[in-house]
Amino acid sequence: MCKIKILNVETNLEKKIISIAKKVLTDESEAIKSLINTIDKDFESCVESILQSTGKLVITGIGKSAIIGQKIVATMNSTGQQAVFMHASDALHGDLGIINPEDHVLIISKSGDTPEIKVLVPLIHRTGNVLIAMVSNTSSFLATQSRFVLNAHVEKEACPLNLAPTTSTTAALAMGDALAVCLLEARNFTKRDFAKFHPGGSLGKKLYLKVKDIYPNNAVPFVRKETGIMDVIIEMTSKRLGATSVLDENDELIGIITDGDLRRMLNNSSDFSGLTAADVMNTSPKTIEASEYAVNALTMMQDKSITQLVVTEHKKLLGFVHLHDLLKEGLI
Repeated sequence: MCKIKILNVETNLEKKIISIAKKVLTDESEAIKSLINTIDKDFESCVESILQSTGKLVITGIGKSAIIGQKIVATMNSTGQQAVFMHASDALHGDLGIINPEDHVLIISKSGDTPEIKVLVPLIHRTGNVLIAMVSNTSSFLATQSRFVLNAHVEKEACPLNLAPTTSTTAALAMGDALAVCLLEARNFTKRDFAKFHPGGSLGKKLYLKVKDIYPNNAVPFVRKETGIMDVIIEMTSKRLGATSVLDENDELIGIITDGDLRRMLNNSSDFSGLTAADVMNTSPKTIEASEYAVNALTMMQDKSITQLVVTEHKKLLGFVHLHDLLKEGLI
């Protein structure tokens, strides 16, 4: 009887947790959806003003709004809009020096009436910068003192006490994304532009990394067509690429021998001691030029279900690029 009670308590708690989590996500998704109706001419004018500016976007706030501001700054910088974060409290102790006359300043605040904001706003006005408010309360001090107002209004927080910033910070983050994407599209920002700011990411490597950046790190296994099969095996195993190229008397590529070719040889012959490279090689090796992008090498390997490509230039062997190289570079 006792065990049944414990089980029932755990089941009820599990149901309550699931219900709470679903309600939070529902409340926040509905808050974001309601922002669609707040996008107005003021939002459009704000975007146009930032686009016409020769300065950067300075984003500031306090508390959780400051954290949201830092994320928006990161998004802006990675999508073509120069931005910096300035904590509203630190601004009163020297960080105002971040702001140049041509900069726009975006202040994020749910209430728009916090003491730090009320002190900061006149200082921004003194420097003559364009002030943008992102607020939930459009009647607040911050909103009425700003050139542009981004209305991130929320009815309530997801917190049952209506105190912890939850729905409001989600709404501010979504509004920041809307602003960033509008600026991105207005500038015709492309994947290649994005890659310039993410050279270490997988996208950057897909757009910049070339085969010539990879293949010199590998050994260059090769044999002649008359090379005996035992020497072929030694060449393949010593270079550890699972394959070897086959060259003719003019050092031009005429074939490739892979692990798969060796397995087929073993299945087809009980005595292979007299075989040469010419007897087992594939005469149609898959090749790629050094100037090709590494992502194209990956595509070829996937399409052909192979693990290596021979790198050539005018039928001359340069080296090999292996699937493991592409894995190491994070292209997969």
